[in-house]
Amino acid sequence: MTRILFVKTSSLGDVVQNCPAVSDAARMLPGAQIDWVVEEPFAGIAGMHASVRRVIPVALRRWRRALWSPAVWGELRAFRRALTAERYDAVIDSQALLKSAAICFWAAGTRHGMDAASAREPLAARFYDVLHTVSWRLHAVERNRRLTAEALGFALDEDVRYGLRAEGASPLEQDSSYAVFLTMTSRKDKLWPESRWIETGRALDMPVVLPWGNNAERSRAERIRAAVPQAIVPRRMALEELARLFVHARGVIGLDTGLTHLAAALGVATVGIYCGSDPALNGLYGAPQAKNVGAPGRAPEASEVLKQCA
Repeated sequence: MTRILFVKTSSLGDVVQNCPAVSDAARMLPGAQIDWVVEEPFAGIAGMHASVRRVIPVALRRWRRALWSPAVWGELRAFRRALTAERYDAVIDSQALLKSAAICFWAAGTRHGMDAASAREPLAARFYDVLHTVSWRLHAVERNRRLTAEALGFALDEDVRYGLRAEGASPLEQDSSYAVFLTMTSRKDKLWPESRWIETGRALDMPVVLPWGNNAERSRAERIRAAVPQAIVPRRMALEELARLFVHARGVIGLDTGLTHLAAALGVATVGIYCGSDPALNGLYGAPQAKNVGAPGRAPEASEVLKQCA
């Protein structure tokens, strides 16, 4: 029985984009036991994957804020015990950062990672037992898949399967059909003008749900709601609730953010709006109902987005 440990800790979009590699491993190596180290806020995503046996949460972001706390050191010891509880046939670091490479170094098993020319942080390559060259010209999903195939010794096929499931009712008290607008993103250059969200919302003949995660995002959602009939600003939702919100929606329109990737990976009809990043490298990919619109430095018009919704 093959035992595999994936190390892909963050961020949300990166974690979602690692899921096809996990699916490849499970499909090509029937009976494999697959574990996954992931930052605690995103552990729910790994848990949604049908082929993941054990999720091992790590809290590097939180631990760094209180590194000298006895409680943190206790958590670190518990994490290391979980990481070394068994020996793996392959430990695959698709994050390619120093922090993820250090986690690999703690794990028991043959460590696979990208070489210095391929890794996001070249020094990470020093921590691996086996190095692999993976082209930067590939989409992020394909980089993860290529590394995994080389580490485990199988040939890739063309099928991209995310393997995610979100079961249960919608968290929204809304019986009729609705769309979801994901208006938040981590960088200002990725934002879409509020006027175009409003134009798009008015053109859709259904309620529009505007999730949020912080006060600034809630304020933006409220401004759009005030101008769009039937728009809804819900309570703040956890990641697993948002996943269920997506799967019960008629469709999702979102910016370059991990939640948009999650919606597409769950098989929801999704339009990704790209204003400050290149969809060829990080756009929605391999999902049957996903479409990208826009380009770096060129925010698409509302009419372009609506055309993709048809």
